[in-house]
Amino acid sequence: MSADRSHEQGAGRRTTRRFPLFTRDTARPEGGGRAASGDLPAPARQWPLLVVLAAVGVGLLLTSLDQFRVGALLIGAALLAGAVLRWILPSVGMLAVRSRFTDIVTYGVLGLAIVLLALMAQPKPWLVIPYLKDTLHFTMKS
Repeated sequence: MSADRSHEQGAGRRTTRRFPLFTRDTARPEGGGRAASGDLPAPARQWPLLVVLAAVGVGLLLTSLDQFRVGALLIGAALLAGAVLRWILPSVGMLAVRSRFTDIVTYGVLGLAIVLLALMAQPKPWLVIPYLKDTLHFTMKS
């Protein structure tokens, strides 16, 4: 029997790993299910996202109250915590935006960049990387 003929008779379809030509719906991200059981209220089901957002909110508040370095460190730490939660927990609710790998890399890189920038903020940086100053002077020579 040919493949065309078996399809006409209702036999099983051949599956393929190729993306369809037309997208019919949007797939939920891997791990995008509820973080707690469905009978709990919405905040309890979305606790990973709420933890990250609350820490970012406190960090923004501290930044606005002239505690830039501490606030920025808290924001970066919240994003790093989001990456860790996304890595460890099987289901994180709306903290899952893309695939697990993409979310972990995105949250991790942004969190690390914010933490490093907060540590190097002027005046009196807590972290000094000597070659960065030399690189800046080399690129800004007139």
